Amino acid sequence: MDSLTQIVLGAAVGEAVLGKKVGNRAMFYGAIAGTIPDLDIISSFFVDTVRALEIHRGFTHSILFSIVFAPIFGFLVSKIDSYKSVKGWSMLFFWALFTHPILDAHTTWGTQLFWPFDIRLAFKTIFVIDPLYTLPFLFFLILAMFQKKDSPKRQRYNRTGLIISSSYLALTFLLKGLSFFQFTDALENQNITYQEIDTKPAPLNTILWTANIKREEDFLIGNYSFFDKSAIQFSSYPKNHQLIGHLMDNEKMQRMIHISKGWFTILEQNGDLFYNDLRFGLLSTEEDATNFVFQYKIIENKDGTINFEETKKDVSDGKKLMGELWERIKGR
Repeated sequence: MDSLTQIVLGAAVGEAVLGKKVGNRAMFYGAIAGTIPDLDIISSFFVDTVRALEIHRGFTHSILFSIVFAPIFGFLVSKIDSYKSVKGWSMLFFWALFTHPILDAHTTWGTQLFWPFDIRLAFKTIFVIDPLYTLPFLFFLILAMFQKKDSPKRQRYNRTGLIISSSYLALTFLLKGLSFFQFTDALENQNITYQEIDTKPAPLNTILWTANIKREEDFLIGNYSFFDKSAIQFSSYPKNHQLIGHLMDNEKMQRMIHISKGWFTILEQNGDLFYNDLRFGLLSTEEDATNFVFQYKIIENKDGTINFEETKKDVSDGKKLMGELWERIKGR
């Protein structure tokens, strides 16, 4: 999830663990703990694109990381804070660190919660930024912040925020299931045969959903809003995997394919090859759009090695997407 959401979650968890004893300092250190796992983004400055993708939401988002580093952070804070309980601070850091990847596991990218095992949990029920999750949560956290540490209202406000956010997160599983039924029903009605289907929410909401459908030679992408009245339309995207046939044995290409779980297409433009990761969709809700969120130019070096370079995004695409999303959410 985005940084603000993880700060809010960490602060609320910190309050739940130690708020009665240390007041707003529990929120402060909880917020810090809630941001620590995302420091893995720093690796992108020192390694290539493929390695950075492998590291992201890896070790720092694991149970092991929470277990190992919670007592270390707890010990350090106990040395600088007037509250000297190593156990208390360790518990705060453990739960704030641990709930971070649990929340991230609900997104499309997922987390390697069981690192070093190569298992990435990705429930794909919520977008990385969802105002309906974050804003009510933030509202009740702010209310709690202005209460005395031993005030029943403080605990009630914080607990209410946690309950509302958790309930919404649980609701997203139901919404995903309902959208999945609509997509599979549409595929059956349109006599479309397929190998696999993968669904996820569109940006910033859980009303509009997107489905990727894997077939032999292509992928289909379709959108469905709970306000739709017309049949779901699917756009076809040829796999074009034959364009990288000469690179299939390349170790870095194999790692990239593993990262995207096979959900990718190859696009050829002006003699250059581009790798499109379908899991994160498009910067458009229009049918047959080609501006994928994650697209990488494949650079073939003279020594036989290859590199992946993420293509720059057009700012106007993002602005346009906001308008398209609102219109598409309202249904067709």
